[in-house]
Amino acid sequence: MADFDVKSFDELTTKELFLIYELRVKVFVVEQTCYYQEVDRDDLISKHFFAKDADGNIIAYARLIPAEEGKVVHFGRVVVAPEARKGGLGRELVTKLLAEIPKQYPGTTTILAQAQAYLQNFYESFGLKAISKVYPVDGIPHLDMQKNID
Repeated sequence: MADFDVKSFDELTTKELFLIYELRVKVFVVEQTCYYQEVDRDDLISKHFFAKDADGNIIAYARLIPAEEGKVVHFGRVVVAPEARKGGLGRELVTKLLAEIPKQYPGTTTILAQAQAYLQNFYESFGLKAISKVYPVDGIPHLDMQKNID
């Protein structure tokens, strides 16, 4: 079981920010050969949810982006470091992330995600449902998913 931190952009240390960007670029740009503006202004308004290994390296990460006056939260940039995969950390990350959303954003009624299409069944196992057809984003098939909170 990993310990996760959640911080606003301004609460991140410069080292944490560097390690987050390093992991995201390593996976989303280099590993997936997807050349796009990975660092964007949503980082400034997001809550950053992450776990570190014993050496202080970030091994799991996602960000929470608030929208629509606190009723809707979008999560994205979900990533597990290559060396930390295959041990259930991705499932733990999403489980704890979904539990954290109502704590960080009370009053949230809808959780949205733009998921890579091959992960549809994974996200459905957490109660998210596809709300779009598959469409390309930078050459990678994606779909929009949603979970309503009662």
